[in-house]
Parts: sequence; structure tokens; C-alpha cells
Amino acid sequence: MSDTDLGIMDAQTLRRLFESRQASPLDATRAALARIDRFNEAVNAYVYVDAEGAEEAAKASAKRWEQGKPLSAIDGIPVSMKDLTQVAGMPCHSGSLTSPIASCDTDAPPAQMLRDAGAIFLGKTNTPEFGWKAVTDNRVFGATYNPWNTQLTPGGSSGGAAVAAALNMGVLHQGGDSGGSIRIPAAFTGVFGFKPTFGWTPQWPPAQEPTLSHLGPLTRSVRDAVSMLNVMGRYNYRDPYATRGQPDCWGVDLDKGIKGLRIAYSKDLGYASVDPQIARRVKEAALKMEALGAEIVEIDPGFSSPLDIFRKIWFTASLYQWQQLDQSQREQLDPGMATNARKAEAWSALDLFRALSERALLTRQLEHFNQQYHLIMTPAVSVLPFEVNQEVPPGSGMRDWEEWAPFSYPFNLSQQPAASVPCGFTDNGLPVGFQLAGGKYDDVRVLRACHAFMEAHPPRFPTEPNPSQYT
Repeated sequence: MSDTDLGIMDAQTLRRLFESRQASPLDATRAALARIDRFNEAVNAYVYVDAEGAEEAAKASAKRWEQGKPLSAIDGIPVSMKDLTQVAGMPCHSGSLTSPIASCDTDAPPAQMLRDAGAIFLGKTNTPEFGWKAVTDNRVFGATYNPWNTQLTPGGSSGGAAVAAALNMGVLHQGGDSGGSIRIPAAFTGVFGFKPTFGWTPQWPPAQEPTLSHLGPLTRSVRDAVSMLNVMGRYNYRDPYATRGQPDCWGVDLDKGIKGLRIAYSKDLGYASVDPQIARRVKEAALKMEALGAEIVEIDPGFSSPLDIFRKIWFTASLYQWQQLDQSQREQLDPGMATNARKAEAWSALDLFRALSERALLTRQLEHFNQQYHLIMTPAVSVLPFEVNQEVPPGSGMRDWEEWAPFSYPFNLSQQPAASVPCGFTDNGLPVGFQLAGGKYDDVRVLRACHAFMEAHPPRFPTEPNPSQYT
């Protein structure tokens, strides 16, 4: 079994090889590290790699498998962590010049859970500063590049994780999503990204705006995402927003198919403008879901754009971050984040209170809608991947990323589960994704429908970074 072969395998296959002694966690880890060495210079997905620590952990995992005593189903599986998540022994720059450079002393809850399960930490993946925007570049490490065309952005803020998943630089990749930061880069890179129900994947320290933030996986398959969720999707007391009730197995219904599911398909949520090629691919995906047995009803949920609600909350979080810094640190911030903070200075407490009240009404409306429909299907984003180091598509007239990601943040405001599913490519070979969202705690159903589609229509991944195809 060659390293190259191991480097493209999923968690399920690797586990079977570990069980049969045909390969070991050390083999798999070295294969993943070799892919990082081969690809990362071109895409800048990883900002920290701990090859020595990964090999030591893999040797310990190999001994457990030899003794027939693995810690979990993902013991020995190579994983990456987003550089907003604390991992003991690794720095946590959060993409910011204002962050300490020392390594962390403790694991955040997801890191602790994955470590306790025997997962092998390869390193940290790139993010914009404090995850504030939906593209991935910062003043510490620079930009991450889309492997389908390295002149373009992979989206963000979990752009490093999405690119690592697309190129299989590791198998399981942890992201975070406060306004689309898992689903947006998943769509731009052609991988699967899942945002669980709020509180079901605990985190600490808190995110920039803790009531919007959901931690979740970016992977090449739903089964791999489930294998990660079965570990990190558990209650942890350190997160004051953590809730209980997670399924014993997040993938319990994966193989049930989608016959009988009633899915509301909305091409634009009634207010968004969508690139025609994205619209076509997502419409085709809806027809494919119908062919798999789902009832597809084209309808809009009936709410107006919650853009102002989201901005009031999100920009105020940036203002809070801004106020924690001294003047020299403020001068080191991403200018866009600083601009958002200054905008929030003009708002009153009443403005924020009104936004929070409107958020509650939106959540109620979506939850009521989900009593009539099992799932909501939309495009994942409204635009195609655009030039790197830009917050919005050049020449679009847009001011900030929220304008081209109108489908994602409504489901952060409502705290409902949502996923981005790869559904083909544009005429010039750029990936397209659709979004599936469910009611709160309907995560198993969302995963089931995503898996049915991806099993029937397997995605295609880049074999290496492509710098020139679309020049």
C-alpha cells in the first residue's frame, strides 16, 4: 500500500486497514504530511504543521491498534484544527497580529474530545482575523488559495480547512461557522461542510459572537463528517451555551434514503440575486433529489432579508473586540474589521435590542416553516469564487461579504443545522454547492439527505492545485 494511496483514503477505509493491519496510523499520518509538503506551498491552507508531534501520536495509536484497543473509530485518523481553536502545544494566532505567539497550554473542547479519541493533529488551518469575514486572508499568514484555481479565493472563514479537505491534506477538518464560515468555503471548494444545531458542538473560549457560532466538520463525505461529529458533538460543561440531546450516532439514518421527505426548494429565498450558473446547478440538484424520492415544493419561507439584523449583531461583536485593544493594536487590525467596528459605534443599545427581537421573530418563522417541510433547499452562496485578497467580487458594487452570502447567516441567526453539498461545476470548472437546512435538532435528517445525494452523485475533487487552467 503506497503513501499516495493512503493519502486519498477516507476515515472509514483507513479504519478498516488499521483493523486488518494492512496499514497503520503512522503510515496514514506520513501520507497526510507528504500531501501537505506537496501542496501547501501553492494554497497556504495550513499555517502551522506539527509533523513531529503527529508522528509521535501516530506511533502511540499504532500500538493501540496492534493491541486491539483503539480509543475510538477515529483513533489514528489525521485531522486539522482551525486557527481559532486552542490546541495544547500549538499557537493560536486567530489570523491576528494582536494575538500572543506562545503555544496554548490547554485544549478547547473539540480539541480535547478529538485528542481523547486518538485523532492525530496535523496542525492549524488558515482563517481571516478572528474569523470576521467570508474569505480567508490575514496580515499574519496571507491568503489561502482555491485549489481549483489558485487565483481565486476558497471563501472563509474556514477557508484553510476547506482547501485541506479538497486536497485531502488530512482526512477530518474542523471549521467554525458564525455566518456561513463552514458552508461558504465548502461551496467554493466542492467539499461537504456541516453546521450543527447551535450548542451541540461545544466551544471555549467563546467565539467573537458566541450565540452565532457553530463548530463543525469539513470533509469529502458525509460519513467522514459523522465520524467527527460522533466525537466532538457531545456536551461539555466549559461551554455555557452547550446543550444536551445529541444522537448516540449522528449517522444513524444515513442509509435510509430520502423517499418521503418533503423539501422546500427556494431559488433565492425571495430576496437574493444568484449567478445564473449557480441557479442552474442547484435547480438540477433539486430535480435529482426529486428523482431520489423526495417531494420537492418550490416555495419561499416568507421572510425578508435579515441582513440588517445580522450586521447589527456581527458589527457590534467587532466593536467589542476593537474596544479590548489599545491604539497600537487597533492599527494592526484588518481595516475591514476596524471599519465594521466603527460603524457599530453609531448604533444605540436600542438598535441592538431591536435586532435581537427581530432575530427571535425570524427564528420562530423558520421553525414554524419547518413544521410543514422537513428541509429547506437553497443555493449555498449567490456568487462564484472570485479573485483572492478581495472581500467582494470586483466590479460587483457590493460593499461587504454579507451581500453575496445571503443564504447562510439566516440559519446562524436561527441556530438551525445547515450543510453545503457539492452539486457539480460551472462551465469553466468551478464548484457549485447547494444548502440544506432543517429545524433545530433535525441534524440527523439533514445529514441523511446530504448523504443520499452525495452517494447518488459522488463529487469530484482536485488532484493538485491548479494555478493556470482559467487564466
